[in-house]
Amino acid sequence: MTNPSTFPTPGPTDRAADVQRNTNETQISLRVNLDGTGVSILSTGIGFFDHMLDQIARHGLIDLEIQAKGDLHIDGHHTVEDVGITLGQAFAKAVGDKKGIRRYGHAYVPLDEALSRVVIDFSGRPGLHMRVPFKAGTIGAFDTQLTYEFFQGFVNHAGVTLHIDNLHGENAHHQAETVFKAFARALRAALERDPRMGDVIPSTKGSL
Repeated sequence: MTNPSTFPTPGPTDRAADVQRNTNETQISLRVNLDGTGVSILSTGIGFFDHMLDQIARHGLIDLEIQAKGDLHIDGHHTVEDVGITLGQAFAKAVGDKKGIRRYGHAYVPLDEALSRVVIDFSGRPGLHMRVPFKAGTIGAFDTQLTYEFFQGFVNHAGVTLHIDNLHGENAHHQAETVFKAFARALRAALERDPRMGDVIPSTKGSL
């Protein structure tokens, strides 16, 4: 299910959060449910970016609503970066103390000639390693350089360590789509509740 008219109401045990970000450059309202079914309601003004955010919802089984208005008359930089920041804040709020989650997740996703690998750790420590040699500078109205800015904003505010590698790819659309799909699948694995873990925080330090 995707693109309904209204955002589904989270259940009583669902990990959900609402976050707003208002600056002179962007106004963003974002809702997330980490225990959703893949619903997305997206409006950023950048069509390809909406398409990539939909991959996060659909393949991560995350309900996601993002309404963003930015200074697109300049370019998409502030909008894409600030959505990444706001999404990271929402994830940090929704995941809470991280008791019982698997913490680590990884995924390989192919699309025709393209193949990407994403590995994530909900470590509490921001860190991004990204190696994606895009074959084109733009995809529609989306500047491919902004992929890094989106993930950097997310990492800094979600408090995660994230490794992104595009292993193969000749088509920039395919490269980007495999990255976002793999990110979604890695998120899904890392955020899954581990029944063997119970309410234990997955760290020898006792906190994340």
